[in-house]
Amino acid sequence: MSKVIVITGAGSGFGALAARALARSGHIVCAAMRNTTTRNAGRVAEAAAYAAGHGVDLRTAEPDVLSRESADAAISAAVTEAGRLDVLLHGAGHMVTGPTEVFTPEEVAAVHDTDVLGTQRVNRAALPQLRSRRRGLVVWMGSTSTRGGTPPCPAPRFAAKSASSASSASSAKSFMDALAVSCAAESARFRIETTSGVPGSFTSVINHFVTGRRPADRSMVPDYEELCVGLMEQVSQRPAVPTPADADADAAQVADAIVRLVDAEHGKRPRVHIDPGDDGSEAVSAVADRVRADFHGRIVLDDLLTPHAA
Repeated sequence: MSKVIVITGAGSGFGALAARALARSGHIVCAAMRNTTTRNAGRVAEAAAYAAGHGVDLRTAEPDVLSRESADAAISAAVTEAGRLDVLLHGAGHMVTGPTEVFTPEEVAAVHDTDVLGTQRVNRAALPQLRSRRRGLVVWMGSTSTRGGTPPCPAPRFAAKSASSASSASSAKSFMDALAVSCAAESARFRIETTSGVPGSFTSVINHFVTGRRPADRSMVPDYEELCVGLMEQVSQRPAVPTPADADADAAQVADAIVRLVDAEHGKRPRVHIDPGDDGSEAVSAVADRVRADFHGRIVLDDLLTPHAA
């Protein structure tokens, strides 16, 4: 049965790939992105052309995850048009690259506003829809960087990612991880399932390191260049080095994994790591899951570890 799916951050990257793959799989997909009439107008046109060319139901919407009113309006419009909401996929992200010290507090806050507070704004709009139906799925697009071999330079981004993904964790991504894990437990009795797609480094296809924003204040960068010449360029390329030469490093496999999660049986959707380079995130996550399960058992709340059955 087709599901009604809203994906934030679907203008590019993994979000756009997942939107197209899910639409091809027969679902009704609302690809959400900002600035649909200006900066992203071309991407809106591409999505419409893709839908027409492939005969799929791929729509676009403009929720600004930085605005509560915008998030509320976008989710409400999606539900009005499709009649319901079945799946929410958090794909919005804000990549920055540079020595941590160089970023101003305001720049770090901007990353958290998108990756962490943005998910909270969208959740407040979408979760009431899922709770009222006593069924639903929330998928968090994480990153292996939050628990795996975190490289230097994109610290504000990885911190935010840790704060915003259901089953992943590194500084801001760590805060998000705690937020997502707690939300998963709180929603379990409403039969809302929470899971994560956790991509590794796909530097040959989706290179966030190269396209990410650099710090506005460049005054301290020369200090780092004195002893760390080319460090940011090295960081952008070396995460892909451990990837086996014969591995399929096509970023489309991330979208395919998301499709499998959405199409899987309710209550049986584990976190999925898509990491040809194997930076260790999956092993660390397994330990964290085991510790959490043990703790919930000791406080007699282990029924919150999985969504309830009907």
